[in-house]
Amino acid sequence: MKAAPLEGDDNPCRPRHFLPVVAASAALAPRARSPKLGRNRLFVTGSLFLCAFLAIGVRLADVALLQKPNAAMTRLIQPGPAKPVDYGRADIIDRNGVVLATTLDSPSLFANPHEIANAADAARQIARALPGTSEAELRAKLAADKSFVWLYRHLTPTQEYAVNSLGIPGVDFEREERRIYPNGPLAAHVVGYSGIDNKGLAGIERSFDAALEGTREPLQLSIDIRLQAILREEMEKTIADFSAIGGSGIVMDVRSGEILSMVSLPDFDPNDLNTAVPDTIFNRATLGVYEMGSVFKIFNTALALDSHKSSLSSVYDTRPITIGRFTIHDYHPFNRPASVTEIFMESSNIGSARMAMESGPAVQKAFLDRLGLLRPPAIEIPEIGIPEVPHPWRDINTMTIAYGHGLSVSPIQTAIAAAAIVNGGILRPATLIKHAEGYVPAGTRIVSEQTSEEMRKLMRLVVTEGTGKNADVPGYLVGGKTGTADKVSGDGYAKKRVLSSFVGVFPMNDPQYMVYVIIDEPHGTKKSSGFATAGWTAAPTVARIVARMAPLYGVKPIEETPEIHRAITVDLPGASRQVAEID
Repeated sequence: MKAAPLEGDDNPCRPRHFLPVVAASAALAPRARSPKLGRNRLFVTGSLFLCAFLAIGVRLADVALLQKPNAAMTRLIQPGPAKPVDYGRADIIDRNGVVLATTLDSPSLFANPHEIANAADAARQIARALPGTSEAELRAKLAADKSFVWLYRHLTPTQEYAVNSLGIPGVDFEREERRIYPNGPLAAHVVGYSGIDNKGLAGIERSFDAALEGTREPLQLSIDIRLQAILREEMEKTIADFSAIGGSGIVMDVRSGEILSMVSLPDFDPNDLNTAVPDTIFNRATLGVYEMGSVFKIFNTALALDSHKSSLSSVYDTRPITIGRFTIHDYHPFNRPASVTEIFMESSNIGSARMAMESGPAVQKAFLDRLGLLRPPAIEIPEIGIPEVPHPWRDINTMTIAYGHGLSVSPIQTAIAAAAIVNGGILRPATLIKHAEGYVPAGTRIVSEQTSEEMRKLMRLVVTEGTGKNADVPGYLVGGKTGTADKVSGDGYAKKRVLSSFVGVFPMNDPQYMVYVIIDEPHGTKKSSGFATAGWTAAPTVARIVARMAPLYGVKPIEETPEIHRAITVDLPGASRQVAEID
């Protein structure tokens, strides 16, 4: 077959490409048919896609509209239960939103002893990077026949950097969480503390351990960290001035029962439990039980007035009482009959005992029980003291309890009961959890409104004319009651070891707040003329707290006009006399 040259190429010098004649014709033929062939192929392809989509659509309609889902389909349609979100441990905040406890990421140091080449050298380096650790203990851990040992829990960023810089093989970090208390000891006994694994061990942390786990919502307390600072600072000053061994203080809203501040001294730093000792961890405000002394005359007098056994003008013999081998004295004897008003104002033990005997043991015991003084109080921390109640309750107990001896209770119990006497006569439970705005618990009536008003007048008189003069704060109409109790020692009472306290309430024309301060074993000073009694120790402490607290809480000072004075106090029958500030 001859080869045919390509047409249109007349260059004689160009290389020739020959095709067979038949092949050339076949190669040129498709060019004429290609547009029609392409359209056909496109039509076929589009038709196939259309059929496929129609089939899928029909099937979807069948499944969604016509068929009931079977078990396999249900599993696909309905997702399984969502895994709970772990938010860690919730914050604890004060009534104004200030953080009291929070959780932060904190690395912990561990090692695989099987990968430690030189345990002694590694221990030496780590001990140098972490001052306070024991090189010997580290060496023993690193030489143990184990694959995992903790070396140090919850490192600070500085400590983590120092250890990481050593580059010791076999030593690594585990990411953990650490509970932090930004205010240190300021609210330690209320908030409490958690262990190394963030489990609550004391205070609110322990009581609400389960509730704090795995939630983002913070727990809001009733306490005010600003007031905590004021109460703690003023109590520390008094303890130092009078060389006391400790003390406790409570600030309470007498209308709602909310605890605005609670301090126990000495205290501790929950961020560093290695420095805590039993005496500092002990919560004197709720766990300690004491004979409260003449503060109890608030309850004794309220009982006498409310039962109508006495009135403010009732008169009692104040000569010493001898019962068995005991004799009841007054620190500052009247040497004459005295009215209920004078007995309360000058804190007469003898007069109080005679008033109590008119009611008798059974009535007195029932009244104190209604006030919650014979059983542990219900409050949201586990450190709660159990009252020491006499059994049997005899006449001698009735007389001594009238002036605060022979029955031991906690400060929080005393505060709750005193609030009921001054707030109109309603006993409301104390709480460390903030109430909703405007909420006031219903409570239980203990005394009449009239009795409550008369008791407020008597308590104001104690501050203006009686043993609590050093608690007066001009403009804030403070009322209260002093109490100085000999401390129990063995089968008797210790000499020169007293518990001095003052219950202060203000303003007495519309009681809102109570400030209760107890100073444990104060010693007299030259400034106090050698006295270590409540009128010299606890009363002025309360005055300083009220002066700082009142502006903070928007309590405006008012002028005590003659009309206001008559409304909030009571006139003394007969001639008054100078009162010694000894109780």
